[in-house]
Amino acid sequence: MAKLTHEDILAYLEEATILELNDLVKAIEEKFDVTAAAPVAVVASDAGAEAAAPANVTVTLTDVGATKVAVIKAVREITGLGLVEAKGLVDKTPAEIKKDVPAEEGAKIKEQLEAAGATVEVK
Repeated sequence: MAKLTHEDILAYLEEATILELNDLVKAIEEKFDVTAAAPVAVVASDAGAEAAAPANVTVTLTDVGATKVAVIKAVREITGLGLVEAKGLVDKTPAEIKKDVPAEEGAKIKEQLEAAGATVEVK
């Protein structure tokens, strides 16, 4: 029996149809008692590496600062609350402003509140 060269095998694979390749894979699996499987990437964990950033966060107003009116306006804009409700929320500091929001949105909210003079915690 003549042996196929590497080039012969590659030439066949380039010209074979999907059905022919599927039949070839099945025949190899049966002949050698193996299973064709896609490789799986495994990421090694590093004990000193930082933990992955959370997908969702809660933004908490921890201090109003000197510009309470500006913070109330920012809270109104962020939450869509009315003036009285936003003031009530700010008066209850520390208070959750937004809960279970994407981390990117949480960072934007924090930036907005800090620009108004507040102190904010994102967890």
